[in-house]
Amino acid sequence: MQDMKKIVRIAVTAVAVAAATLGCTAQADQATDKLKSTLQSRLGGDVEIKSIAKSPISGLYEVNLGTQIIYSDANGDYVLLGDLVDTKTRTNLTEARLAETNKIDFASLPFANAVKVVKGNGSRKIAVFSDPNCPYCKQLETTLKSIDNVTVYTFLYPVLSPDSLVKSKAIWCSTDRAKTWEAWMLDHKAPAGPADCDTTALDKNLALGRGMNVTGTPTVFLADGRRLPGAVSADQLDKAISAVH
Repeated sequence: MQDMKKIVRIAVTAVAVAAATLGCTAQADQATDKLKSTLQSRLGGDVEIKSIAKSPISGLYEVNLGTQIIYSDANGDYVLLGDLVDTKTRTNLTEARLAETNKIDFASLPFANAVKVVKGNGSRKIAVFSDPNCPYCKQLETTLKSIDNVTVYTFLYPVLSPDSLVKSKAIWCSTDRAKTWEAWMLDHKAPAGPADCDTTALDKNLALGRGMNVTGTPTVFLADGRRLPGAVSADQLDKAISAVH
């Protein structure tokens, strides 16, 4: 009988703790929902707030806009623009959180719509959104020359000019897409031949990139779903790729 009473007390306590936890969660959700609504109305319809969460600083909230993170007080009266840095570890918390919240499911990418280049055994993998007229994209291609054993899936992302679309179509419709892509990006040999094939893959790439907040080229995605800024050194890129595999 005593054991039964003990079990009942434990069960009641567990229910009470669960209810208290749910209550705190509900209050937190209500607070962030209210803050999101306030900020959305004040910042305007051009700004899309993806999510709001508490920051490591009491009373300061992390506001994820997709392409950047800003910070707000609990009432949405003030916002801070800039990076939050942990001085003990010298970690850029804003950059780390942005990379985490913008992670993608790499395996679900439509690789059939990308130009595939295999270097060495191709065991490591990255995806790149690239515009054929982007100088930093050409810089990245030069960087990739010194990186071996990697498969690069390049999603043609013609966003810079009408000519970018013209060149992307010519590259996509070429007999050897990988060879034509590298010839243009590395040797400035313009793609020749009629762009009369099915180029709906390019339209899909544009929609895909916009959906993943790809706002600049090149944008590099590692196999674990994290993204990197395009302007990284060969050593940095190689280490980032190796850290995943």
